[in-house]
Amino acid sequence: MAKLLNLNRLAYFTTVMETGSFTAAADRLGVAKAVVSHQIGKLEEELGATLLQRTTRRVTPTEEGRLFYDRAMIILREAEAAYGEISQGAVEPSGMLRLTAPLDYGTKIVAPVMAAYLKAYPHMRVEAIFDDAVSNLVDEQIDLGIRVGWLADSSNQARRLGTIRQTVVASPAFAASLPPDVSPRQARSLAWVGNAQLRGIGQWLFSRDGETVLTELNPIIMCDKSPAALACVLVGIGLGVFPDYSVSDDIAEGRLVPVFADWSLPTGGIHAVFPPARFRPAKVRAFVDLLAAAEKNRSRGRNTA
Repeated sequence: MAKLLNLNRLAYFTTVMETGSFTAAADRLGVAKAVVSHQIGKLEEELGATLLQRTTRRVTPTEEGRLFYDRAMIILREAEAAYGEISQGAVEPSGMLRLTAPLDYGTKIVAPVMAAYLKAYPHMRVEAIFDDAVSNLVDEQIDLGIRVGWLADSSNQARRLGTIRQTVVASPAFAASLPPDVSPRQARSLAWVGNAQLRGIGQWLFSRDGETVLTELNPIIMCDKSPAALACVLVGIGLGVFPDYSVSDDIAEGRLVPVFADWSLPTGGIHAVFPPARFRPAKVRAFVDLLAAAEKNRSRGRNTA
């Protein structure tokens, strides 16, 4: 008869892999170092393979250990998701939620949602990665990715939470220097602040009452992060294109003014993206529900503004 898979031993093994030592793994798991060592030894005995090379200074995986780690993480992720799916009515979310979001959306929208989430679920912890670079959810073991704009094709699952409107803005001084009748037709001859994270967008399509203008922009400065691009626009270097949530406060308080206000750019989406899995953990569903509610409130406020 085949031996039953011991998920606890997989958890001990993957924790040692992630922390790099038996001592650190024991601290994270809240058990004695001897327990971790014993469980890893039993796992290797069951598999008939050495997974970790031990020295007095460090622990390094063997080739078999690296291969087994990748498979073990898939098994543990599926097990956690299945448990969360079945037990959602009886057990509140607990453990660690790893999520990623674009820098500006994370600081403006996700951070307040995290505060509400941790208040509602005090047994949860969150590791948040706010970065404009797109993370690989599977390779980086991320539970939830928030994507703003347009989704690229992938094997990930997604849920649309809301929409964004792209807005052209400038500082009041820079806007005052523009011709009164300026329009997207002159866009290429104007000074723009570029955002390197808007990769793949070589042209912008403006529309108004059935009329369209497809144009390239002319960045005189290129920034690698959205907040840096916004800072350059605020000090009057040039025009910039930003999602509405990023500039709404600055517009309301007079630090920025809309340009080409009677023209519109294509709207994008806000999506929750999940790594491929048969089940979705309760901790992820709970956070996504709170974020969806925040997006609904934001949309309601935008439409009544």
